[in-house]
Amino acid sequence: MAGVRVVAAVLAAAVLGLGAWAALGSERPPALGQGELSGPMPALAGETLDGGRIGPADYRGEIVVLNFWAAWCAPCRIEQPFLQRLHEEYADDGVVFLGIDYRDDAAAARAHIREFGVTYPSIEDPDGSITGARFGIPGVPATIVVDRTGEMRLRWLGAVNEEGLEGAIQELLGG
Repeated sequence: MAGVRVVAAVLAAAVLGLGAWAALGSERPPALGQGELSGPMPALAGETLDGGRIGPADYRGEIVVLNFWAAWCAPCRIEQPFLQRLHEEYADDGVVFLGIDYRDDAAAARAHIREFGVTYPSIEDPDGSITGARFGIPGVPATIVVDRTGEMRLRWLGAVNEEGLEGAIQELLGG
């Protein structure tokens, strides 16, 4: 029964992602999975879900892992524990994790952060403008890895896997 729920949740996430792609007016949806990326990371600034503030000075010169998520997204819930673990493991090495909460209810998003013990900042994207227009992400989950020069290097559309993300971080750290 749990397997059926997971499959249903993944299918629902795929349908939502395709719906977001259609709303953005793209000619074709981007392929799901991992892919290389290039170009500078758009600046992120604003109030975080925990009441703090984030701006370019907080991540400039660091490796950045951007995770686009929502409390209603089942695959996001699956990846959250290892995202937090990787954040804790690499924080002292100059790796900054930032969450972008996509089209979510703020109370549900805060509850998600409490439930999973997320200690890295997340900003709200209530209308999808950060996720879609600025980063070209059609839906959640999605993850982008940015190098220390601010260049976007890798993107996962759909759930990221722990080994792949950790390998990308280690590669950018030179290890």
